[in-house]
Amino acid sequence: QVQFVESGGGLVQPGGSLRLSCKISRIIFSICGMGWYRQIPGKQRELVAGITSGGSTNYADSVKGRFTISRDNAEKTVYLQMNSLKPEDTAVYYCNYWYGSRRPDPANFGSWGQGTQVTVSS
Repeated sequence: QVQFVESGGGLVQPGGSLRLSCKISRIIFSICGMGWYRQIPGKQRELVAGITSGGSTNYADSVKGRFTISRDNAEKTVYLQMNSLKPEDTAVYYCNYWYGSRRPDPANFGSWGQGTQVTVSS
C-alpha cells in the first residue's frame, strides 16, 4: 500500500514562508509525476503545483511567482517552497502522484495522505 508522509505545515504570518515535504513510499518515484494540492473546507481539492518526472513544472495562477515545487528522487520526496504567503493560502495541503504523462483529476486519485495544515494569519 502506498504511504504518504506530508509535513512542514504550520501557522505563519502573512508574507511569511513555509516549506512542505512529502515522502511517498512503495511507488517507482523517479518515473512519476508529482503534485501538491490543497483543500479548504467546503471546497473541492485543487492543484497548486505539479512536476513531471523530467522536472517540468506548472502552477496554479494564484501561486505563480510565490511557490516552487521540486523533487528529490533519491529521497522519494517532493517539496513545496511557499513564499509571500497570504491568508487565502490557508488550507490543508496534500501531495499525490501519477504514472504516465496525463495528470488525473483530483477526484480520481485512489488514495490520499493525511495532509498538512497551513494557516496564514496575523
